[in-house]
Amino acid sequence: MALEKMTMPQLGESVTEGTISKWLVSPGDKVNKYDPIAEVMTDKVNAEVPSSFTGTIKELVAGEGDTLAVGEVICSIETEGGSAASTSSQKEPMKEEATANQSSEEKKASSAPVKREKGKARFSPAVLTMANEHDIDLNQVEGSGKDGRITRKDLQKLIEAGTIPKAGDVQVEEVKPEPIQAVQTEASHIKAPKAASTTLPVAAGDIEIPVSGVRKAIAANMLKSKHEAPHAWMMMEVDVTSLVEYRDSIKGEFKQREGFNLTYFAFFVKAIAQALKEYPQINSMWAGDKIIQKKDINISIAVATEDSLFVPVIKHADEKTIKGIGREIAELATKVRSGKLTGEDMQGGTFTVNNTGSFGSVQSMGIINHPQAAIVQIESIVKRPVVMPNGMIGVRDMVNLCLSLDHRVLDGLICGKFLQRVKEILENISKENTSVY
Repeated sequence: MALEKMTMPQLGESVTEGTISKWLVSPGDKVNKYDPIAEVMTDKVNAEVPSSFTGTIKELVAGEGDTLAVGEVICSIETEGGSAASTSSQKEPMKEEATANQSSEEKKASSAPVKREKGKARFSPAVLTMANEHDIDLNQVEGSGKDGRITRKDLQKLIEAGTIPKAGDVQVEEVKPEPIQAVQTEASHIKAPKAASTTLPVAAGDIEIPVSGVRKAIAANMLKSKHEAPHAWMMMEVDVTSLVEYRDSIKGEFKQREGFNLTYFAFFVKAIAQALKEYPQINSMWAGDKIIQKKDINISIAVATEDSLFVPVIKHADEKTIKGIGREIAELATKVRSGKLTGEDMQGGTFTVNNTGSFGSVQSMGIINHPQAAIVQIESIVKRPVVMPNGMIGVRDMVNLCLSLDHRVLDGLICGKFLQRVKEILENISKENTSVY
């Protein structure tokens, strides 16, 4: 027999950690290779983790609710092939590796601006990074993970509650013995972030709804975007009367031939992809000391369920026809609502388009999908009286396009030109000069 280790997989190109939301196996269970063993939640997707081996579950190293960095061990599996001696001999390397990892983590912690107490549980790289970014004194944080281990989720609760324990508090305790008790009392209050929710009055008939893992991930990602990216926004109105007439004239035949609906949204995504090709600066990301202008144009589209929001990606949207984009929109929306969306479906997005018009919205400011530099909200198409170039008033189909931008990466001039180009493309779509194929 041999003992193999399963580690936290990377479920997206920018994903650094995952949370075990549910174990699908228990110690002693027999599993085959590729059998699902756990449900893991990240800030991008919920996914089942398949077993990499055929054998028997030996130990679940991580508990439900634990957040681990990519590459950390989540469980061990006893596999056939080899002798009992080989299992025994493998235990020592595992211990040595754990010791080495712990030593490495301690080195990282000693070089980081965070205090460590002797004997305190080691911190994952993700926890250390988050603590350093927000100046959190980990000595004052009570962990909810296995054996009191501090998880990223614990820190996120403190950040969202606005009760971040600072290293300065500990220094005050060391210098002035008398105030120690007062500071410790305050720190003990900070250690229980749930107390923040109890300060809100709850009247008879109020319903308290537990925050789901997906909702927590969405909240964390939105908070990160708003804290890091200086948002600005602009809006432009577009006359899409010809587009509406063209789409309405072919939608019945299209549905019969292709088997899915031809939506207005497909026309908008195609127009935006074309404009991104002409204005590649918009298709960029902030990377601290540099701006990365992405070569591929991969459009993220926001798809909502009753209590969650997912952002699957249309890869190489500029190379696809309106029909091809429409098919992908339909397929991705079906995957989201049936729970079959994969990590691969969520990866690689460079720019986001949100169809807020489907809810009847006419003007809104979207939060940028981190680490992208911009997002466009497509609002409702509404009939309005408009003054025509000849001075006459006519009823036209009008839509507002609302662009949110990261002002570290983009300025008003380039964004104005980009939106103007999208407007030009959309206003020139017609039966005479546009093909959906």
